[in-house]
Amino acid sequence: MDKQLENVYDPEEFNKTGHELVELLTEYLRQAKNQEIQAINWKEPADQYEFWKNFQPENNDPIDLFKNIVDRSIHIHHPKYMGHQLCPPAPLSALTGLLGELVNNGMAIYEMGPAGTAIEKVIIEKLAEKIGFETGGDGYITSGGTIGNLTAMLAARQNAVESDIWEDGVSERLGIMVSSEAHYSVDRALRIMGFGAAGIIKIPVNDDFCLDTELLEEYYNSAGKKGIKVIAVVGCAPSTSTGMYDDLELIAEFCRLKKLWFHVDGAHGGGAIFSNKYKPLLKGMEYADSVVIDGHKMLMTPALMTFVMFKNKDVSYSTFNQKAQYLWEKSQDEEWFNLARRTIECTKLMMSIKFYSLLLIYGEEIFDKSVTHLYNLGKEFAYKIKQRKNFELALEPHSNIVCFRYHKSGASDKKLDEINSTIRNNLLKTGEFYIVQTTLNDRVYLRTTIMNPATTPDIFEELLDSIEVCYEMV
Repeated sequence: MDKQLENVYDPEEFNKTGHELVELLTEYLRQAKNQEIQAINWKEPADQYEFWKNFQPENNDPIDLFKNIVDRSIHIHHPKYMGHQLCPPAPLSALTGLLGELVNNGMAIYEMGPAGTAIEKVIIEKLAEKIGFETGGDGYITSGGTIGNLTAMLAARQNAVESDIWEDGVSERLGIMVSSEAHYSVDRALRIMGFGAAGIIKIPVNDDFCLDTELLEEYYNSAGKKGIKVIAVVGCAPSTSTGMYDDLELIAEFCRLKKLWFHVDGAHGGGAIFSNKYKPLLKGMEYADSVVIDGHKMLMTPALMTFVMFKNKDVSYSTFNQKAQYLWEKSQDEEWFNLARRTIECTKLMMSIKFYSLLLIYGEEIFDKSVTHLYNLGKEFAYKIKQRKNFELALEPHSNIVCFRYHKSGASDKKLDEINSTIRNNLLKTGEFYIVQTTLNDRVYLRTTIMNPATTPDIFEELLDSIEVCYEMV
């Protein structure tokens, strides 16, 4: 073998570099926890691009490369990170990810990934039990909520159309009803599937930014008059912008009466099934035909890892029932161990072991503690916002997503939009906090997602103080 190629795979070199990397990441975790580094070291896109275009590690040392990547990334383990819906991964789960990527079992069929495949079935059974599905519940893990929602929508279409879609395609005009606050991945999935804008039937929300269930009948009938066959309703658990949960029970009942597929997009908040305190937010999810839950949001695993769950396991086999000559013969028999029969992916990472490691070592109570604590912090932050004179809470949060804005008395809505956008940009450039913004009723609001259990009520006070300082910079 070529000497350089041999060195690439040298176990001792891996051992040396691996230990140095763990030391580097340990120091990163310590500095983030103690707030010795900033939540983000902001660089303009062009500057970041130029740096990496011209970068060369000192002495060709991979640790110098790794250190620069850490320094120039968002520090999600920092307690002042309250931006997007990515959790600070539990270190054990991250280490399990390293293990999975090194052994690199593909998991299309059983013989490619025997351990990961069996582990996936174990945790899918656990999720089905927690959701409240009976013995027929099943599912699998896929690469993110976007693919998860697309998979569920494909299953809904397969269930609603009598013809063989794989062979004959779809000739009917189909539609799916969804909250106007639903995640864009649902909209994207339906457009990919050829539903078009008319087939995405967006139901307005009520004052709490939850799908207005009183309008379901009206929009259903209106679609029918336009020649659109409604096949499903999507419930948000919760919506991405506001963190508010739809009334899943009422949606489930509507779907039962109309014989429609009921899908719950629980990508962010479906993990609340593990929380004794907040599980009631998901009441009605047990009636869903399909459910999506992201492990990398509220269940402490690195991205990407998404559970796609079905009440009826047969649906998960029929959606992608086709022949792959070199893998298997087309069959009606259940083969849970050949996952590519049921997933969009063929080659699939060993995502199951990231969740399984936490479940096995810490027990499912760790998910209860994490979700409950973070949702409690959401309520605590909302309380502190309401105590401040110049701040306005958008709505009482259901979860760890809190929307609010700086409110200057006498300022027009347009001016308040400008003020809050500028505050957010100024805050980003200081690097002390990382939060985002969203638009509610065409107005700009600041938005936080409290993902780190190390975030404290004192940090909320510091954030509000910093926003007031940033306002002075406007």
